[in-house]
Amino acid sequence: MAKGTVHPPESRSFYDRHTGTHIRQVTTASALHHHPFFIIPAYDNAMEQVIFISYRTGTAQIFAEERATGELRQLTDRPDISEWSVHPGRNGKAVFFTAGTSGWKLDLETLEEQELVDFAATTMQEEGMVYAAMGTTSISHDDKWWAVRFSIGKESALAIVDTDTGKHDIILHRDSIGHLQFCPDDANLLYYAGPLTDRVWVIHRDGSRNRRLYSQNTEKKEWITHETWIPGTRELAFVDWPHGVRCVNVDTGMERQVTTVNAWHAISNHTGTCMVADTNFPDIGIQIFDPRDSVGKPQTLCYPSASSIGEHWNGPFPYAAGPIPVYAPQHTHPHPSFSPDGQHVVFTSDRSGYAQIYEATLRDK
Repeated sequence: MAKGTVHPPESRSFYDRHTGTHIRQVTTASALHHHPFFIIPAYDNAMEQVIFISYRTGTAQIFAEERATGELRQLTDRPDISEWSVHPGRNGKAVFFTAGTSGWKLDLETLEEQELVDFAATTMQEEGMVYAAMGTTSISHDDKWWAVRFSIGKESALAIVDTDTGKHDIILHRDSIGHLQFCPDDANLLYYAGPLTDRVWVIHRDGSRNRRLYSQNTEKKEWITHETWIPGTRELAFVDWPHGVRCVNVDTGMERQVTTVNAWHAISNHTGTCMVADTNFPDIGIQIFDPRDSVGKPQTLCYPSASSIGEHWNGPFPYAAGPIPVYAPQHTHPHPSFSPDGQHVVFTSDRSGYAQIYEATLRDK
């Protein structure tokens, strides 16, 4: 099947038997599917499309569901896509991804692929299944800037790319750079993950004011992970696994508790009024909670019944002596994320034997 191929709708609906939440299954083909990583939107702001990865052709290709018709359109046909790098533009005009050692811009109308930049990298991501091995990228909320990490020898680099011209600057070289995300309220500020024992860093888009935002307590083997911004607050939330979610204000340094539920991948809606998180060890379903009241009483949205593989999560911090190999196929993790209007949560589950895309609708409470 080639780029531009249109598949008939696969969407079907059902209700979570425990919570009554309406669930829409977006894909059903006997192949692996997943939406972008939880800190990357799966939708454009107008919610005309859901962007996802499908292996139905035998390799990882970018697809889109046209939400008005349910039709599925194949957007790429190439062998080298870094599947977790995929980042839809918020204006619905383009999708950005890395392939080989280059950064690409895909026009959603013409399906033309433009090579924005060749990073001349040794590799785009590290080896393995987690963290810097995923090769996630970030687009600023005005769609003007694209942050991409890559490797040059044993060193990590962070580049900022102009999404129109491809002009780019390498703003940081250091030992390790993992997940990254622009601040939703400030296109000049972004978060990135440093080494696993010292993760929480922020930097300005021009490379200035590179600084640690939160110091992990290494004596207590504190496990800090899965950072993400809370819109409207200039607070960066992070998982204190498995003790809940905390956050720190980027300007004042003030810290506070957000919730004490065992949130695994937690992210806020676009207004900063609700957070959603999957859970593990134990899996108590996808939880929603208020990030503003420093209580974060959880409420179960649904049970994704994903296999959520990754036994290293069921124990103490495993990286005290440095990175270790782990088996954690990311398509087995729900990675819930809000739609732009805050009314839906997209997640992935392999409950059927194949990883598929699902969309849960929030109920009014």
